[in-house]
Amino acid sequence: MGKIKFRLSVMNFMEFAVWGAYLTCMGNYLGKVGMGAEISWFYAIQGIVSIFMPTIMGIVADKYVQPQLLLGLCHLVAGLAMVALFFIGENAAYPDKFHFISVYTLSVAFYMPTLALSNTTAFSILKANGLDTIKDFPPIRVLGTVGFIVAMWLVNCAAIDASGFHFTLDENSAKFQYTHLQFLVSGLLSLLLFLYCLTLPQCPIEKKSSRSWTETLGLDAFRLFKIRKMALFFIFSMLLGMSLQITNGYATPFITSFKGIPEMADTFGANNATMLVSLSQVAEALSILMIPFFLRRYGIKVVMLISMMAWVLRFGFFGIGDPSFPGVILFVLSCLVYGVAFDFFNVSGGLYVDNECPPEMRASGQGLFMLMTNGLGATIGTLSAGAIINRYCSWTADGYLIGDWQTCWFIFSGYALVVCVLFAIVFHPDKKQTSK
Repeated sequence: MGKIKFRLSVMNFMEFAVWGAYLTCMGNYLGKVGMGAEISWFYAIQGIVSIFMPTIMGIVADKYVQPQLLLGLCHLVAGLAMVALFFIGENAAYPDKFHFISVYTLSVAFYMPTLALSNTTAFSILKANGLDTIKDFPPIRVLGTVGFIVAMWLVNCAAIDASGFHFTLDENSAKFQYTHLQFLVSGLLSLLLFLYCLTLPQCPIEKKSSRSWTETLGLDAFRLFKIRKMALFFIFSMLLGMSLQITNGYATPFITSFKGIPEMADTFGANNATMLVSLSQVAEALSILMIPFFLRRYGIKVVMLISMMAWVLRFGFFGIGDPSFPGVILFVLSCLVYGVAFDFFNVSGGLYVDNECPPEMRASGQGLFMLMTNGLGATIGTLSAGAIINRYCSWTADGYLIGDWQTCWFIFSGYALVVCVLFAIVFHPDKKQTSK
């Protein structure tokens, strides 16, 4: 049984390493090649494809292709597209925007469904081997966060220049975090995971009773909006979901921008933004362990309010910090509260939906929660944040996004605070159900 858990841990490690190789540092590269104004669209595309691609691939996995094989095939397409992005960047200092965005869209369209397919594969294999998913899956999933962090550290430190391939924490414009080589790392990891998936135990397709297309697509979950507390919960999930991708898209360009300020150009943080931001993922892994205690002790409303206040601090600390000492402490604090901001919202929200939905609608309820947060919320939030940042900041010839960042972060922080106050006023869950 230990071998099964180890193999699934390796799968999760690679699954999230693929994402970590470029998700938080892509903005630095885009700014240097003339696509800085489109950063928000690159992250919004992830939300747009998340509205329909996971559902489509879920139907395929339910009826036609075993999930572990479909997981591999999706990574094959996503990986080839990422490698193609590398070659586009290799052959053009300023790639054609339409061509580059099209290939990127193809990659994320097939990567985003793998987040659910990897869970489906793990659950199926664990159950087939008589293991307890509730007990045995969390340690496996934590390895995914570890993979994300390791990939971030790799692209942060790896560089290829006149002295060859090497690792460095010093200033070096050839670091992968600034170049198209981050896409090559992601693509190769994705192709490696494709091969690995071919060796995983089979997950036989279960024969299920026929369902209507409405049920198959999860559209019946919209009936939950007839329940006032659920409608409010989903609406606020969308509003808070607008904060999810802002720092993924703009934290590293923001921190790196301090290299354009002479007195801060040589600071560790300014030259290792990706590694500094990786503290957010470390905090995320630790925060997962606190959720059961807080949910049982305080209930969903307090937990969600804690998450919302953490978002206020996440953005606020960025607004008043800088990479020099002692300002860098505020950056570190921003990264540490991210774990609470992200996990107390995403994980606790998923548990609340599972607890409140009728058994026959739990799966579609989770789909609706993801649609409202990572789909609509993240897409609207990322595009809105991009418009605000493009209003107050601009890219320099050296590839730094310089401007009134403090105003931007305070706008985001103020927005999160307004959502928090409104949620506290209007959302009143059933205490006996949310304090289990």
